Amino acid sequence: MGRHRRALGGRGLRELAAAVPRRAVWGLAGWSAVEALPALCSGLLVAAAADRGFLAGRPGAGFAWLGALGAVTALRALAARAVFPHLAEVVEPLRDALVARVVHGALSRPDPDGPAEIARITEQVESARQLTATLLRSARGVGFGLLAALLGLGLLAPAVLPLVLVPLLLSGALFVRLLGPLVARRRAVVLADERIAAEAGRVFAGLRDVAACGAQQRVSAHLSALVEAQGAAVRAVGRAAAARSLAVAVGGRLPLLAVVCAAPWMVGRGWLSAGQVLGVATYLLQQLEPAVRALAGMLGSWLLDLAVVLDRLTAACPAPTAPAVPSAASAPVPPGDGSLSVRGLRFARARGARPVLDGVRFDLRPGAHLAVVGPSGAGKSTLAALLAGLLVPDEGRVLVGGLDPAALPGPVRAARLALVPQEAYVFAGTVRENLCWPSGGCSDTELAVAAHRVGSSRLLARLGGPDGLIADPAALSAGERQLLALTRTFLSPAPVVVLDEATCHLDAEAERRAEEAFAARPGTLVVIAHRIGSAVRADRVLLLDAAGPLLATHADLQVLSPFYRACCSTDAYVEAR
Repeated sequence: MGRHRRALGGRGLRELAAAVPRRAVWGLAGWSAVEALPALCSGLLVAAAADRGFLAGRPGAGFAWLGALGAVTALRALAARAVFPHLAEVVEPLRDALVARVVHGALSRPDPDGPAEIARITEQVESARQLTATLLRSARGVGFGLLAALLGLGLLAPAVLPLVLVPLLLSGALFVRLLGPLVARRRAVVLADERIAAEAGRVFAGLRDVAACGAQQRVSAHLSALVEAQGAAVRAVGRAAAARSLAVAVGGRLPLLAVVCAAPWMVGRGWLSAGQVLGVATYLLQQLEPAVRALAGMLGSWLLDLAVVLDRLTAACPAPTAPAVPSAASAPVPPGDGSLSVRGLRFARARGARPVLDGVRFDLRPGAHLAVVGPSGAGKSTLAALLAGLLVPDEGRVLVGGLDPAALPGPVRAARLALVPQEAYVFAGTVRENLCWPSGGCSDTELAVAAHRVGSSRLLARLGGPDGLIADPAALSAGERQLLALTRTFLSPAPVVVLDEATCHLDAEAERRAEEAFAARPGTLVVIAHRIGSAVRADRVLLLDAAGPLLATHADLQVLSPFYRACCSTDAYVEAR
């Protein structure tokens, strides 16, 4: 059973169940129990109508018992309507949790597979949402109805329970035995879909290269093989699912056959009355057999699909980890003194891959100014993400003000270190809302001083001042968005600022002014350099090169590194070499 629970994506189900409110689950279960009342009462009321009404010569009483069955059925319609709000409260939080998980997984990977990520968030997440809604809407009613029918059967005629339960248990055991192959083949279908999405995306992105190399036939054959593999996986699912009909026959038809064969003998011995026989037949024909058939179909298709999709999503997308709060969690965490310490940092994009960073170490005292230079792909932006706590190193430690930023809650981390990426984020709203976010409040004087220091005064005036409206951020140029992001960061309380090519869309003079403003600002500054001038202005320079990290002053690096000396001699962009 443990193997089957693992096959059924139990990990995904357990990890995502926490997103569902308990109140919604209890509401759903309560109305489902009310909805199952006709299944519980049907046989009992039919037997009473026969024994105490029609067969006793009291047709009025018989019709009254049947009328009670009609009233219970009307109550079921009311419960079916009331269950939908609770169903939505269960399904939508699950969808939100899945979306958050997929997005977190994509952002946490240095090189996400775009087409596969899109397939997960547009197809697999929506499939999980629809399957969950369908299962809860249908399977919960059928399941509660089956349990109610068995309970009613036990209350009406306990003597026939062995004739019903034994085939039902055999059917359940057979169905569980079939789950392993079904899950494996369903998973193969999902993986085949992902492979087709990923490979087709790569081919479409490189159609010109394919045509230039004359590789059309080879690429077509490769994609055709993937499509054929997907078709084979779907056909294998169909063959495995065909065996479900045997489980349905054993659990749905065999109990009825056993009762029909045993009924004359039981009636003759006085164990059953004629009305009880009718009641038992009502349970078996109207409740048990349809429920077994429906459950086998739903659990053998929808549940397996849901389990495989959830298992795939949870395996491919790591769950967002709740940051560990420092030991003194109840006390507010101080903003830190602006010190930055990196010890033996090592990071690789994947297990077994060559490290992007290896052996990086330095200590910055409060108020220090460090520039990081190196060719493209040397790991400069990766280092920035590690310093900000957005990535966790494979080895070594990063300490900002004595604490690991990756272990701090988001607001606490933002109060200690501010990261400005190359692509600046500006949202629709007023200038003040953009510049004072997330604190929400800063005076006009503070805004004016920060804008003057960073060099965005003219931009703010053109936008209408602090209360000017930014209706469409895309209408701003990349450089204007960078100026707004730099001004916002200058106003932040963070004592450590990391500029990850945050001035690459500014001219050299605007870049100099912004960097000098941050260097004069109280705190520590780390600049991922876009131009060599950033390194000239820094106290120390960290060179990331194939030969390994090298930390020195600007003057010393010109002697120690031919690459750095070549960049300085041409005043080139650092990444151009």
